[in-house]
Amino acid sequence: MWRRILATLAVFLFLLGVGLWLLGHGYFASHEGPGMVTAQALPRDLRAPRAQAARAAARRIGAADRQILFGDLHVHTTFSSDAFVMSLPLVSGEGAHPPADACDFARFCAALDFWSINDHAESLTPQRWRETIDSIRRCNEVTSAHDPDVTAFLGWEWTQDGTSADDHFGHKNVVLRGIEEGDVPTRPIAALHPGGGDIVDVPPLARAGLALLVRDRRMLEFTRFLEESATTPRCAQGVPVRSLPESCREVAETPRGLFDRLDDWGVDSIVIPHGTAWGNTAPPGSRWDAQLGTDQDDPKRQTLLEIYSGHGNSEEYRSWLDVAYDDAGNEICPEPTAGPSGYLPNCWRAGEIIEERCRAEGAPDADCRARAAEARRNHVAGRRAGFRTVYGASVEDWRDAGQCRDCFLPSFDYRPGMSAQYIAVRRNFAAPGVGQARMGFIASSDNHTARPGTGYKEYDRSEMTEGKGPRADAPDLLGNENPPLARSVSLEEQPSMPFATRDVERMSSFFTTGGLVAAHADGRTRDDIWRALRRREVYGTSGDRILLWFDILGEDGGYAPMGSEVTRDDTPRFRVRAVGARKQQPGCPEVALRALGEQRLYDLCRDECYHPSDERKRITRIEVVRMRPQVRDDEAVGPLVEDPWRTFDCPESEDGCAVEFEDPGFPSSGRDAIYYVRAIEEPSPAVNGANLRCTYDAEGNCLRLDPCHGNDGLTDYQDDCLAEVEERAWSSPIWVDRG
Repeated sequence: MWRRILATLAVFLFLLGVGLWLLGHGYFASHEGPGMVTAQALPRDLRAPRAQAARAAARRIGAADRQILFGDLHVHTTFSSDAFVMSLPLVSGEGAHPPADACDFARFCAALDFWSINDHAESLTPQRWRETIDSIRRCNEVTSAHDPDVTAFLGWEWTQDGTSADDHFGHKNVVLRGIEEGDVPTRPIAALHPGGGDIVDVPPLARAGLALLVRDRRMLEFTRFLEESATTPRCAQGVPVRSLPESCREVAETPRGLFDRLDDWGVDSIVIPHGTAWGNTAPPGSRWDAQLGTDQDDPKRQTLLEIYSGHGNSEEYRSWLDVAYDDAGNEICPEPTAGPSGYLPNCWRAGEIIEERCRAEGAPDADCRARAAEARRNHVAGRRAGFRTVYGASVEDWRDAGQCRDCFLPSFDYRPGMSAQYIAVRRNFAAPGVGQARMGFIASSDNHTARPGTGYKEYDRSEMTEGKGPRADAPDLLGNENPPLARSVSLEEQPSMPFATRDVERMSSFFTTGGLVAAHADGRTRDDIWRALRRREVYGTSGDRILLWFDILGEDGGYAPMGSEVTRDDTPRFRVRAVGARKQQPGCPEVALRALGEQRLYDLCRDECYHPSDERKRITRIEVVRMRPQVRDDEAVGPLVEDPWRTFDCPESEDGCAVEFEDPGFPSSGRDAIYYVRAIEEPSPAVNGANLRCTYDAEGNCLRLDPCHGNDGLTDYQDDCLAEVEERAWSSPIWVDRG
């Protein structure tokens, strides 16, 4: 009898093991394909009035030379691993949003002129890459090659996160000019962790463990997705790229490796750093220095910088420190600085939280001060994951620690040494010819639901931004349910939590609908757009389709546009012209409904499309930023950034704003200068426009906050957390060098 019982139990356990193995390997789910692009082209009678309205606005402001096209060069679909996670029921996700959805959204919802796909290369298996190429080609085929309603570019994201400031290089989008055979690498090039580990490596046991969380078919599809990624071998190193097999995964640990492989492929491409100041990816103390004039730079390809996206702004430099160093070079916690432009370091607040809890328990003051000091040390040692060292701390407990208080819609846990202004001013005097970065400024969405150009309307925070977290009833994979303790717990004392490397709940208040890149182009074709990108005659907006021109004027009546480098010793004179974006009507144009159908229009656009009226927002002022590149290595960066250097109030007119100014101090300054402008619109509501929604005291300290949570148990997904902001456009710089 016992033998039969044991034999039955053995068979049961064997079958259970086989079932779990099959489940963990995704054998009960199918491969997720690229979807089908809607074949209907947008009619000219819809596009022509929009182009005519832009030309008429340009003529009224005296700027009718080139047309301005709007696009998004940073778009993810559920072919990206993080986008797939956001699509899961665990975080109230919508399900699959493949490449075809991005094409349809760009054309019928956002009405963009161009866009690029930039899924994370580490999750692009050979099959997914082939499907991506086919989908982008199909997106271009459904429209006219000579007068396209949209131009779709092919690309990917190289996604590197360092473990410390010394080995962090950040995220870069690769955008390819061509889409035909010979113009496209056989494989995208993925990043590696410092030390050679794959960013999305998920061990077999972890994949099987995820399978145990299965509640529906979508979770099964995720295990299949992970299995496809994990079973694609890395390509051999040191082999010419065209000699490698199609079935391997090409990787590069550093930017130099990425640039070398692109050189080996020999395809025309642009590499765009983005999210440089994000603290959720950049460790405290990160600086751009290692990428200035070193072998980690490529001035031929790295010509554009994305300074704003749905993850916030990376434009502005601040002189406060997110980490300090002792005499031996060890990382220590800096003290806070007071006031509206002050800074409260995360590590310092960690000590305050622990000290407050300690005193509440009635412990001696000396003991509580010692625990606070320990908490600060543990937080510094934890770097990006330092928040985990304070058990049970709520978003409200952290107040506005780590944030830039006086920046426009800043990225979370701001890193000033990675900001656009720091990058522009900093020089490497050890490099041949003195290394410095000269990149045009753009913005894009960084959307993860295949929705390029979401910023046309401020609505649906849960899908038009990244502001979502685990469902209220989801299992705790982020360590949020640890009970509060009156002492800090170092990461070495904690169990490994691979999903708890980002402070997701606090980040949720910093996600916006995203920005756009605008190109001054001679025409609408792929080559027209590419030439504009190459000459840096581009600018970024926070989402509104603001029209902007910024030129340096010549003595002969000519001019050089934004993105130009000029050499002169006399007084430079500049011209700025800006027109506000067209206000939006509710709903969608009839053509979008006819093309997509009622259900797909809702699934993609949420029944709201780019639908402009004849009324425009007003430009209220023009701000000019002047920067002076360093003349010696130890020159402080802060005084070299004059922001704003000049401000011009604009008339109350929908026709826009035109100003001219000069810099009489340039000839006698004895140094080069960089100028760019911001065109600022009248205030309007925006998703997460007030970020943490702090209430400040008279000294500028955050007393309490009303965060916009990603967790739907804390903030309803229907709450868009709207607040008034001044939408804006940032021109690319003009570099004025002395002769």
